[in-house]
Amino acid sequence: MRILVIEDDAAAAEYVVKAFNESGHLADHAGDGEEGLHMAREGDYDVLVVDRMLPKRDGLSVIETLRAEDRHTPVLILSALGQVDDRVRGLRAGGDDYLPKPYAFSELLARVEALGRRRTPAAAATVLKVGDLELDRLARRVIRAGTEIALQPREFRLLEYLMTHAGQVVTRTMLLENVWDYHFDPQTNVIDVHVSRLRSKIDKGFAKPLLHTMRGAGYVIRDSAR
Repeated sequence: MRILVIEDDAAAAEYVVKAFNESGHLADHAGDGEEGLHMAREGDYDVLVVDRMLPKRDGLSVIETLRAEDRHTPVLILSALGQVDDRVRGLRAGGDDYLPKPYAFSELLARVEALGRRRTPAAAATVLKVGDLELDRLARRVIRAGTEIALQPREFRLLEYLMTHAGQVVTRTMLLENVWDYHFDPQTNVIDVHVSRLRSKIDKGFAKPLLHTMRGAGYVIRDSAR
């Protein structure tokens, strides 16, 4: 999932973003309400994690503005204000969940993942298939020809992105921006290394390859070597 964390406490935000990324998700950070509102409007996020008390524009104002614009991305509100009235006010402003501070990251992660699942309109949309390769987004399982394949979180995210764009050539820039969240080419072979590892896991030992390198263009996953 792509997650936007709108939090003005830099240390707390750094910790949460790193933890989300290590859990196999892709998290961005905005340090105030105005920046958060802009990023929420421009980015394709699955869940927003919004601190209630923010500089420039408070969290409830951010949520109310997004809802007024008919934007329905699920929102989890974080706040040191944990009384019943505070929680009710947050939910009525358009929040989908409310987690008082301090909190355990394991609970935050579970709640965010629950919101991400809730956003999916149909169970079929959680399963991606290319030939005999199947990826289950909710169970975080990959199976090919009846054999379960163990992937690292980044490998899973890479395969998920490729399968979401099955049959299309995916460029290095697209992978850097959507899987690694780099907005420039750092002149690294990180993509080549991960694609090579992924290919060895999903193609080696099976009847035919699914992951293809398009020289000078990028990569494509498809049920054909055409």
